[in-house]
Amino acid sequence: MSENKTNKRLSDVPFSVLDLSPIVAGGSPAESLRNTLDLAQHAEKWSYNRYWLAEHHNMPFIASSATSVVISHVAAGTSRIRVGSGGIMLPNHSPLVIAEQFGTLESLFPGRIDLGLGRAPGTDQRTARALRRDSRNDGEDFPVQLDELRAYFDPSLSSVPNHVRAIPGEGLPIPIWLLGSSGFSAQLAGQLGLPFAYASHFSPANTVPAIQLYRRSFQPSKVLEKPYAMVGVNVIAADTDDEAKRLGTTLQQQFLNLIRGNEVPLQPPVDTMDGLWSEYEKRALEQQLGSSIFGSPDTVKQKLQFFLDDTQADEVMVIAQMFDHKARLHSYEIVADIVKA
Repeated sequence: MSENKTNKRLSDVPFSVLDLSPIVAGGSPAESLRNTLDLAQHAEKWSYNRYWLAEHHNMPFIASSATSVVISHVAAGTSRIRVGSGGIMLPNHSPLVIAEQFGTLESLFPGRIDLGLGRAPGTDQRTARALRRDSRNDGEDFPVQLDELRAYFDPSLSSVPNHVRAIPGEGLPIPIWLLGSSGFSAQLAGQLGLPFAYASHFSPANTVPAIQLYRRSFQPSKVLEKPYAMVGVNVIAADTDDEAKRLGTTLQQQFLNLIRGNEVPLQPPVDTMDGLWSEYEKRALEQQLGSSIFGSPDTVKQKLQFFLDDTQADEVMVIAQMFDHKARLHSYEIVADIVKA
């Protein structure tokens, strides 16, 4: 169990959405991006706190590669919900360009933009080289890049005069989050006094240790007085446990295809995964998707409470990689109803 455990209820913490703009078999990126806006509009109506989009490249099942553009699309089509990146993979970009992009977004949609940052490539190494151009840029200088980016927004953070300015960007109070699936970003976020988001949806084993490390490392800053940790979790909710388990086979097939290096659009659900995976693959997926929650409203409520008890998260971000858009909407509506209850 987590350190300093408190009796948090689901209604005590905000719930948010992570959307990968899934491209399904037989579908198109255009359809996926229309579905993204539709889900965001419903999420706003259902009182989700924020709506994040993720940067991935060269993946035929994800349409949000131009993340800043999709954020603008979603923010323009909604009115209240916070919209941001979960995340921008900073080593893929010039910090100045990201400062300008998010400065522009914040100028267009004031008070609604989040900048979540990761240090992974968000793709394979060949594509990373195509993105970064410089093969020496392997993400190890992430802390230096982060310092440069933060100084564009707040020049007082720089120890030397900055002769290059981010316009728009300079002086704008855009929340910067660090994202991670290990202890590196957890510790860095704590030391800098920044909010931290942990990717439990694909790396569940390290969730509690990473959050504990973040809280132990935390130094108050002008951004935060105390630590704030958000945790991502796969949730597939349906009217019955059996239907949720069937819908969840799309996510299982996605990860199975990733393990095999067979990157294809999201596949329709199947009645059983038996015959599709080997015993070794089944065990590997059970480990990687160990925190995932599939079930009816009662099952999801119980398992989400266990998840909150274990992680002591300050916010929960729900991911639902599902084949059918209407079923995905229904899943998020079920979670919203559970949280309000």
